Amino acid sequence: MKPAWIECEALPAHPDFRSLLSIAGIAIDLRYATPDNFVGRPLYGGLDCNFLRREAATGLEAAVAWLAHKRPGYQLLVLDALRPQSVQETLFAELAGTPLELYLAHPERGSIHSFGMAVDATLLDPQGRECDMGTPFDDMSALSHPEFEAQHLAQGFLSAEQLSHRGWLRAAMLQAGFHAITTEWWHFDFGDRAAVRRDLPRVL
Repeated sequence: MKPAWIECEALPAHPDFRSLLSIAGIAIDLRYATPDNFVGRPLYGGLDCNFLRREAATGLEAAVAWLAHKRPGYQLLVLDALRPQSVQETLFAELAGTPLELYLAHPERGSIHSFGMAVDATLLDPQGRECDMGTPFDDMSALSHPEFEAQHLAQGFLSAEQLSHRGWLRAAMLQAGFHAITTEWWHFDFGDRAAVRRDLPRVL
C-alpha cells in the first residue's frame, strides 16, 4: 500500500526524488519561492522545492537534450516543480470562490505538482532572456490557453513569433513524455493524472 504523504524535508534523502540541481543544462527560478507570483509574496519559506520524482526528472533531462540539439542556444527555465500540499492549499484559498479558481487543482483532489510529477517552464533565448510567450507565467486569462491560440493569432492578440516560442517549448516537453494542458502554456504533467493521484504519495 502506498504511503499517503511524504514530508518535504525528507526529499533530499528519498530514493524516489531527485534534485533539479542535478539536471545539467536547465535554469531554475521557482516563482513561488519569490514575490514574483500572482500572490505577491514568497510561499515556499524555508522549504526546498527544487525536486521532482525521478521519472519526471529523467523526462526533463530528455527535454533539455532535445532542445539543445534542435534549438541550440535556447534553454529551459523551470518556474515551478514540486509544490507541497500546504502551498497548494494557500494558493487555492487565494482564488476560491472566484472565476479564477479553475486555474488551480482543488487541494482535496491534489495538484500534480504536489506529487512531484508536474513542471512549469518557459524558454530562455541565447542571450539568457525569457522568450516572449504572449503572456507572463501565471497569467490567468484566455491568452494563456493553448486551446485558443489559433483564434488569438488570427485576431492579432498573439504573434507568430510568440506561438513559435510556445511551440518549441511544447515540442521539447511532449517528446520527453510530458503532457500539456489546455489552459496554461507553461504547465506540463509527467504521466497520467489519474494514475499519479491513485498510485503516488503527495508531498506535504
